[in-house]
Amino acid sequence: MTINYWLVKTEEDVYPIDKLKSDKETLWDGVRNYQARNYLKQMKKGDIVFIYHSNCKEPGIVGLGEISKEAIPDPLQFVASSDYYDPKSTKESPRWFSPTIKYKKTIPNISLETLRQYSWMKDSPLTRTGNRLSVLSLTERQGLEIIKSS
Repeated sequence: MTINYWLVKTEEDVYPIDKLKSDKETLWDGVRNYQARNYLKQMKKGDIVFIYHSNCKEPGIVGLGEISKEAIPDPLQFVASSDYYDPKSTKESPRWFSPTIKYKKTIPNISLETLRQYSWMKDSPLTRTGNRLSVLSLTERQGLEIIKSS
């Protein structure tokens, strides 16, 4: 079985790593970017996920998770009162998908500044200025190096 490595961003004041730890697992919903959605659909059970806090004092990787269930249609796209409602999405033809992420562990913050110093991260969209994508694919080397660094 091939394991893939992913990075998902969350805002510390919206869904911090401590909340994932207490929840044990969560449906990763509310993502509304087509490229990020495509990555969410590619995630397979057992894949490794790095949890990244963004829009905070020191953005960085703060935890590890694992895909426990592959993506299903994001239920929020069908809820008219939700911020993530999509009137063009139907149950027959959903646009947005959400895998379930299981908490594995919290790690000391590996800051964006630190990640930019590693040669093995130089080709990652994460370390490029202006990247706003909330879900990223990482290479096997990047994933293994991050695990080693944690």
